[in-house]
Amino acid sequence: MSLRGGVQGAISSVPGFDCDTTLSADLAHQFFRQGYKFCFRYLSTGQVSSQDLTEQEATDILNSGLALMPVQHARKHGWSPNQTLGQKDGQEASANAETVGFPDRVSLWCDLEGVNSSAQAQDVIDYCEAWYEAVSAAGYIPGLYVGAEGLLNGRQLYDLSFQHYWRSQSQVPDIPHRGYQVIQFGPSVQINGVWIDLDVALNDNQGGTAQWLRVNTAILGE
Repeated sequence: MSLRGGVQGAISSVPGFDCDTTLSADLAHQFFRQGYKFCFRYLSTGQVSSQDLTEQEATDILNSGLALMPVQHARKHGWSPNQTLGQKDGQEASANAETVGFPDRVSLWCDLEGVNSSAQAQDVIDYCEAWYEAVSAAGYIPGLYVGAEGLLNGRQLYDLSFQHYWRSQSQVPDIPHRGYQVIQFGPSVQINGVWIDLDVALNDNQGGTAQWLRVNTAILGE
């Protein structure tokens, strides 16, 4: 069953956040009333945990007025990328997004960070391309969160098949010619009893935007 709402291009310059904590309906409404317009919530890599996004939580978030995008958890620090693992993670991300109820054309994000320093850039490229292909084949729009220790430089990132990039609060390369569609700010802050990272959506240098899911709040009488 698909979540309620429509897929829309993210509105430039609006504030949002990402968090690894389950948001109740009351919490989601509280964030929306405070001016936040969107959030990212996490899908599992492998076995689903109690903190991962569910259909009920996604429904509560969307009904609050917040737009929503899913991001897959990063692998544990020091992981070793390869093509096979990228395909596996991409398939799991897509399957989990579908289980939650996300429709086609929503941005589904890969969290690239904490790569083993002994890995080669080509290993990372192979992982990312396989993840991209798996997610794209499932009907979602692959996005790449560029975190610390991703090993790729700006040109290598730009040359990937991805067209949607999210800049972490860490010191990471610029994406030549394109830039980022979401910027994350540090440090993490505690708001409404929840630890979050603040984000802002932007149009990139080529006019591209993240694609989020949002319920028209006018329909809800809000």
